[in-house]
Amino acid sequence: ININISSSSSGNCSNMRRIIAEDLDWSLATVSSLSNLSLQCIVNNFEERPIYEELTSSEKDFIQNRVSLSLPLHFAANVFPDGVYWKRCCEQKWKVCDVSNYGESWKRMFFERQLENIIELFVPGITEPKTVLDMVTLCKDHIKKLNIAQLLPPVKEPQTEDEEQASELTLANDDDKSGMDHFDFRILLDKLTNLEELHLVYKVKSCGMNFEWSMFEMTNWDCESLAKALKSCKTLKLFRLHLSHLEDKKCRLLVKYLLDHPSLRTLDFSHNVIGDSGARAIGKLLTKSKLEILNLYDNNIGGPGAKAIAHALSKNTTLVSLNLCLNRLKDEGGQAICKALLNNKTLLHLQLGANGVTWLTVLSLSSMLAQNNTLKSINLSCNTLGEVGGNALEEAMSHNTSVTECNIHLTDIEEQRVSVINQMVWNNQFRKQETNPREKNTENAN
Repeated sequence: ININISSSSSGNCSNMRRIIAEDLDWSLATVSSLSNLSLQCIVNNFEERPIYEELTSSEKDFIQNRVSLSLPLHFAANVFPDGVYWKRCCEQKWKVCDVSNYGESWKRMFFERQLENIIELFVPGITEPKTVLDMVTLCKDHIKKLNIAQLLPPVKEPQTEDEEQASELTLANDDDKSGMDHFDFRILLDKLTNLEELHLVYKVKSCGMNFEWSMFEMTNWDCESLAKALKSCKTLKLFRLHLSHLEDKKCRLLVKYLLDHPSLRTLDFSHNVIGDSGARAIGKLLTKSKLEILNLYDNNIGGPGAKAIAHALSKNTTLVSLNLCLNRLKDEGGQAICKALLNNKTLLHLQLGANGVTWLTVLSLSSMLAQNNTLKSINLSCNTLGEVGGNALEEAMSHNTSVTECNIHLTDIEEQRVSVINQMVWNNQFRKQETNPREKNTENAN
């Protein structure tokens, strides 16, 4: 506060002196109101005497902004709804907090990331399952999505030379546990009654010099326990299992338990080693489920497997997106998929990039495009289509009005013909926007 002092001299001149307080924030207005003092008293004694529900909205905000973040989690979970308290908890624990990925709910973000962290650091045989179950009791109503970025195997005890030789003799037994089984999802998924998305990868993030291939794959026991857990989770809409060395036998087992799943709409088995046998099982799944999105990117599916998927596709009425990029379909599989679409009226997006298909597949595709007015996007990139394929595709696109995306990069089609095909695709886009101005406005806003 500034205080001015004036003194008069005999010459009637006034000298001004100013005294400046050392505390720049000092003010008469800093005395808190009685209500704020009372609220601060509640904050200071909140754990012993919690008073919250009786307060007004503004008073609750006051409490959430000031109460200690060291409150026991079981206590805070039951007292505070979604709000400032959980925002403070998240920002204290993690540097990056994008709440838009969690439905704008800070409480959901906190519990989802907390549970993910517990599962990712769970060491079978050492970590007590009670650690997970105690957390589930608190957070089960708030978990909608889990993204598990690693699953740790048990800690291996040092072995003597005789024990190593004995373990090598029993390693070939498929039914025997190899000592590398991971977290058992059966203790968790049936309790998460609001879970809609599950993303899994069986790998170890930082294994260093302890690298073993078994750290980057699931065991037979892992697969069976996961399959049973998935079946028990009736609310699951999206399941993604990638980079986990999922082969045919395990794929068939997982599919067996997903055949009658009531809510599953998206299945992502990308970056695995699924072959024709696993693809046949997935074909069966397409005939019995209500899948809308199927992603099999980067697997080992060949012509026979693609034929099985094509057979199911010809009868399917729910699938809208199929990604088979980076497989081994060749023309046998590519032609089968294209012919199946003559009878399919629901698929909107088809990706066949990097599959070794040639102009023979494009001929089948061209025949299909002449009759199919549903398909909107096609990916044929990284295939050798050549001049014949380019001619066939140009002819087909000249009569098609539904395809608004067509990726033909690195296909050996001459540049002039690529430009002509792209112009036809753009014309379809323009006609679609003119027909659906609302969709056009949405795209412009984005």
